[in-house]
Amino acid sequence: MASLKVEHYQLVRLKNGTCSIRSLAEDETFHPVVGPATEAEALYVKQLRLRQRLQSHTGEFVVWDVGLGAAANAIAVLRATSDLSCSLRIISFDRTLEPLEFALHHAIELGYLAGYERVVRELLDTGRALDGRWEVRLDDFPGLLRNQASPAPAPHAILFDAFSPAKNPAMWTASLFADLHRCLDPKRPCAMPTYSRSTMLRVTLLLAGFFVGAGRATGEKEETTIAANTLELLDEPLSRTWLERARRSRSAEPMWTPIYRQTHLSRESWEKLLRHPQFQ
Repeated sequence: MASLKVEHYQLVRLKNGTCSIRSLAEDETFHPVVGPATEAEALYVKQLRLRQRLQSHTGEFVVWDVGLGAAANAIAVLRATSDLSCSLRIISFDRTLEPLEFALHHAIELGYLAGYERVVRELLDTGRALDGRWEVRLDDFPGLLRNQASPAPAPHAILFDAFSPAKNPAMWTASLFADLHRCLDPKRPCAMPTYSRSTMLRVTLLLAGFFVGAGRATGEKEETTIAANTLELLDEPLSRTWLERARRSRSAEPMWTPIYRQTHLSRESWEKLLRHPQFQ
């Protein structure tokens, strides 16, 4: 713990009584409102239908955990699928292990790490755990995607949980999602939920090549977003009615550079949306 910058994080008590972690540098709380375990279960495990997909899956099932943070999402996946025989591989990406080290130091208060403390310790110490089925790659994720054909085996599911666009715009640009889509295998169905429901994000995902749908509610959010490389993985694909709303939105144009701003759709983006297979 000597190298941990404790002053960068603090425990916070949410309104429902559970604990979470707040990044003081980013001024954002991990899994606010409902807490780490509940949000991870609803947003990722249930929305991705992970148990059902793994039960019928043959071979290795690859999950990209983009934004490891304090590992609530990855552990929710491990806990929900621990009794299944399918070979599950989780590859976590982040630029720092500090939040996870902090979480392990406060495992009792946080609760969701129960039973996985030794696994997390091994991951922190070696970068790998569970006989290599869970590994972490520390790097700048946008740069990793930009500079490599694919930084890991193509995923069947992506847990996308970066800090907000206002705080971390580089993780929400049009180029990042285009690079991420390029890493997918067209023959391997893959879905990616995330907590945002913003029009800007949904337009960005569509223009990057994804199919996009409305996602499950979590906490204070009545709706989230789920993207996929096939329509079959979406329960509620966005419709042309949504498309017309996007055209009128004051915050719809993707971020083409890692500078947060909000603006109307450009004519070029609107014309590209109209040609997207989802709206044909």
